[in-house]
Amino acid sequence: MSRSYVIYIALLAAFWGASYMFIKVAGRAFEPAAMIMLRLVIASSLLLVVLAVQRGWHRTVGEMRALGWEGFALGVVNGAIPFTLIAWGERHIDSGVAAIANASLPIFVILLAIRFRPSETVRGLRLAGFLLGLVGVGVLAGVHPQGGWWGVAGTLAVVVASVSYAVGSLWGQRLIANTSGLVLSAASMLGGLIVLLPFGLAQLPSAMPGWKEVGSVIALAVIGTALAQIILYRVLRSDGSARVSLVTYLLPVTALFYGVVLLGEPLTWEELAGMALILGGVALGSGAVRFARRQPVAAPSP
Repeated sequence: MSRSYVIYIALLAAFWGASYMFIKVAGRAFEPAAMIMLRLVIASSLLLVVLAVQRGWHRTVGEMRALGWEGFALGVVNGAIPFTLIAWGERHIDSGVAAIANASLPIFVILLAIRFRPSETVRGLRLAGFLLGLVGVGVLAGVHPQGGWWGVAGTLAVVVASVSYAVGSLWGQRLIANTSGLVLSAASMLGGLIVLLPFGLAQLPSAMPGWKEVGSVIALAVIGTALAQIILYRVLRSDGSARVSLVTYLLPVTALFYGVVLLGEPLTWEELAGMALILGGVALGSGAVRFARRQPVAAPSP
């Protein structure tokens, strides 16, 4: 196994971390549904072009039709709902806070897996990890929240988006067994776009936004969505999901960096404490961190 995944993981952390910044800037002129509609239009178009070049239109359409309604419905829980919730949440909280709250995703993935995969058991350190992560969410949202109660609502909106992503993750893991990642990604984005289209059209701005806001929507779609999806499935295919999960620990850091350095957002102790608790909970809950058991010492011979 090559170590090229390190570069890809770093790129994913950089691209997805920047997405929170792009959403924050675009939100100055675009309502959430309109922003995400445009994001899905651009990203799905680019992915369809890539697929057409790789496989041809006939094969691409055939593989997307073979997914059935599930491939398109996946785009609702893995695209339209969480994308829009995060965009709405960032109207009330900083981009770095949104990234930290979204880092709770693995906790919800494993909690849902307990329900839908009865063989999964949670006890000991894993249970402590889940509880630690939830405490981190509470610290992030409830301790002197930036923006008052609207700040709490914005943070919780991102947490609900994480739950939606978790449902989509488990669903997508089942669907990916029968198709390629890019086909599933393109189909799901089209499905999310179809559902979001009437809401997005209704929220289109009445005046032409500035170049920063327009550029942020384009960057969000091209870099944070289409290009990131291509890299994501490249790493999944070559190095597996365990390697991809490493981005969870880097993403809040890159998002905080962009927010503080480029957007001038404050860095508070609540954010740092929440990030430490959530990422610590993810590490314990996912089993990434285990403490070695102490070997019993033999009693001395009489």
